[in-house]
Amino acid sequence: MDSFLVEIDAAIGDNDDFFQVHQDFGGFPFLLMGLKSLIDVQKTIQAIEDQVISGTMGELLHDGEEVIEAILKGKLIISSVGENGSFFSMDAVAKTLNRSIEPPTNENTLQGPLSSFNEDIDTNIGIIRKEIVSKDLNVRSFSGGSGQKRTLSIVYRKESADREYVSRVIHQIESNMDQPLHNIQDVTKMLGLSTRTLISPFNTTEAPQEVYRSLQKGKLVLFLDRIPFALILPSDFWDMFFLENDRNFSFPIMVSMRLLRILGTLLALVLPGLYVALVAVNPEMLRIELALSVAQTREGVPYPAFVETIFMLLILELILEASIRLPKSIGPTITMVGGIILGQAVVEARLVSNLLIIILAATTIANSTIIGFQNSISIRIFKYLILILSSIFGVFGILAGLFAVCAYVAGISTFGVPYLKIKGVSKSG
Repeated sequence: MDSFLVEIDAAIGDNDDFFQVHQDFGGFPFLLMGLKSLIDVQKTIQAIEDQVISGTMGELLHDGEEVIEAILKGKLIISSVGENGSFFSMDAVAKTLNRSIEPPTNENTLQGPLSSFNEDIDTNIGIIRKEIVSKDLNVRSFSGGSGQKRTLSIVYRKESADREYVSRVIHQIESNMDQPLHNIQDVTKMLGLSTRTLISPFNTTEAPQEVYRSLQKGKLVLFLDRIPFALILPSDFWDMFFLENDRNFSFPIMVSMRLLRILGTLLALVLPGLYVALVAVNPEMLRIELALSVAQTREGVPYPAFVETIFMLLILELILEASIRLPKSIGPTITMVGGIILGQAVVEARLVSNLLIIILAATTIANSTIIGFQNSISIRIFKYLILILSSIFGVFGILAGLFAVCAYVAGISTFGVPYLKIKGVSKSG
């Protein structure tokens, strides 16, 4: 029995959701083992008590590998305490991890799994356990924060994650356990990362299949209790364009979808600045017919192209923010009607040109193709830099703005891993 316990402890004993409980049934001591992220321990003990007393012990397991596999599948392992105690696998009262899990609310999924994470951290870890049945999966949990204690868990795959990277992250957390831990900014500060960067060090997702892809690439996944998102560390440039769900389509369709997202990002960055550059600074770059057509659309507009563009962009930002804050039952209707009426009114009042309305509508749609709300906000902010430079230097300003954005992104790293790194965290040691 002792050799079995040593083998089990070496394989999965360092997982913080692994439990070993000594329990008496009918006056005899037994050892119970399992994963609390998959098993409701108290209900299971109550449910199996009569079976154990009557001698119904479940399926006999013959070696440590069978015991480990049963634990990872959500079974309860029971053994009588003693030198010759055998191990039995029994069905446990499982944590509710299947249909009670709601579909994603912030990430629409086409032709893929409809489960998503919720506020309970054990349930979230259990969902990952359901997705990855392997002793390679490791869970470390910490309870920290000033005042109210919150649980922060790290999930990673020992075979693919870089040991030094994991150690650095865990060291940062253990060194700052007395700091507040209520939101994602607090997690960022606890890890010693900057909260002022425009690019988040985390890729946030509520889709388990995205977590599975990230764990395969050697990344770390953080769960904060009462936060219904997985925080994938570190984030990288391609998180804006690539989804694991894309692989549920044929290869040509998958590539087309990803290229479309890249094109959408470029359009969202460049279109407003390009309009201002070609209308106000470099109109000579347009063909004469197109230049006359653009000039006709701006006839009677009292403001320079830069002012009217900034004005309408700010209006669009207000509409987007209102669509988030309004109740779901009336939000889409009010924002759609408000956008249509407002757009029509400003054009008829000759405050902006018809062409600008088309440009900004295309920009907003293109910005929505970017994966992740935080990534979308970053692109929305970057486009103002390009817009300002284009209003001063024209087309050259657009190129300068794109260069500045690329230089900024290239300088970002998380615990030494560059944001533009092509693959996941490399394994060492």
